[in-house]
Amino acid sequence: MTRGLRLAVFDCDGTIVDSQHAIVAGVAAACEALGLVMPAAEQIKRGVGLPLKVGIGRLFPDHGPDLHDRLVQFYRDNFVRLRQRPEHVEPLFPGLIETFDALKQAGFLLGVATGKARRGLIATLERHALVERFDVLQTADDAPGKPHPGMLLNAMSRLGVSPDATVMIGDTTFDIEMARAAKVAPIGVAWGYHEAHELTEAGALTVVQTGDALARTLLNWADRVTPGP
Repeated sequence: MTRGLRLAVFDCDGTIVDSQHAIVAGVAAACEALGLVMPAAEQIKRGVGLPLKVGIGRLFPDHGPDLHDRLVQFYRDNFVRLRQRPEHVEPLFPGLIETFDALKQAGFLLGVATGKARRGLIATLERHALVERFDVLQTADDAPGKPHPGMLLNAMSRLGVSPDATVMIGDTTFDIEMARAAKVAPIGVAWGYHEAHELTEAGALTVVQTGDALARTLLNWADRVTPGP
């Protein structure tokens, strides 16, 4: 491990970009194609961040793995087509660009840990010209899904940063649980898909209410920690 390095790892959906409308539309299209009743939008958002097949399984517990596999494949294929449409929008949450700039200026390394496939993550980041800002990208193609700590362990190993010098920023309890399993600092954000009190109950050190406050929160955290060798 390299002494003095600090790493901030961000979730993507619900933390960096507001993708809820695209995700709900993707599930709706899959349900329509397969003749299923669409779950409520809030129920769909509750599973954002989990591996896709796990999330689909939670939405349709009365159906077997064969149907889950068909839903997953249709969702993925349809989402590829959806991303190619000019009207497809996954807006950045306010304050994120400023946060990335402030952290880079302070010497942080930046990463992403997401339940998206790598192809989907790259497409999302490219749309906002963000790929080059990150030093490490971890996806569902690289490790078991959240809340398993594998993506964070991979990121720290590749960059040579210790757990006590790493912070995970996310909007769901899955992000917080992953951070705790990897023994890194968990910071919640209140603009995503799980409620702030749920993030606190899952073990978040704090829950940031606005993007404008995120950089300050992370820099204050960095001032309080002394990374190990």
